[in-house]
Amino acid sequence: MINAFKLTLPEKRSSCLVFASPHSGNAYSQAFLSSSILNEREIRSSEDAFVDVLFSAAPLFGAPLLAATQPRAFVDLNRSVDELDPAVVQGITKSSNNPRISSGLGVIPRVVSNGRAIYRGKITRSQAVRRLKDTWGPYHAQLAAELAKSHALFGKSVLIDCHSMPHEAISSINHGKQGCPDIVLGDRFGAAAEPEIMARVEAAFDAAGLTVARNAPFAGAYTAQHYGRPSRGQHVVQIEIDRSLYMNEKTVRPNENFDELKGLITQVIADLVSIGRCKLQLAAE
Repeated sequence: MINAFKLTLPEKRSSCLVFASPHSGNAYSQAFLSSSILNEREIRSSEDAFVDVLFSAAPLFGAPLLAATQPRAFVDLNRSVDELDPAVVQGITKSSNNPRISSGLGVIPRVVSNGRAIYRGKITRSQAVRRLKDTWGPYHAQLAAELAKSHALFGKSVLIDCHSMPHEAISSINHGKQGCPDIVLGDRFGAAAEPEIMARVEAAFDAAGLTVARNAPFAGAYTAQHYGRPSRGQHVVQIEIDRSLYMNEKTVRPNENFDELKGLITQVIADLVSIGRCKLQLAAE
């Protein structure tokens, strides 16, 4: 039986925030590695390596942390369950012009970074269904449950969806005198979170001395689209961190700046968890 996620709960839930890391899973089974034409280092190039570690302090500040255990190359948890690629799964017919599927980045990816193919051929439909049942389903069931719990306690939920991005993805972006951004925040251009919440998240990263951009080149994918319902008090902000700030992208190892950045991220978490405590405090009075 696949363990799809690790959930770390706070001793006392004191914030409506839920932190999630859907792409940091690194449990590469031998069966999966054997099915791929890539070696273990190459296949990890699509992984948001160590993001769960960077945000590991969240439960200490009263917010749960949900982290995937299975790798993104196996199942992409930031995709809809029906975003199946006919070029990688047998018996699937193309139903729409989905740019993520077309580029090989469906719910079961065909490629990793730089368009490198994962498989020689296709996997069976039954294999795909099993992966989704064992990995995608449990992760999203738990995520939905944590968000519902936050909403019930605090009157709203704020999902901080934690990711990392290759440096090359933002190396050409000009952020004025500060150069390319360290952080890209995505709220689907306001569709996934209220402006006040997005502003609070941006201010927390600014206060930590990190350069922030919004929605370009990453505005948020399935998770932000599916769970972000500001009119219902359900908010999602996607966070993308420049990998070169904390790791060697070629070797997939932490670099000399890892501990410093982790400290800054912990500072950001401490700043953000104050969002949405009001209802719980009033209920306790």
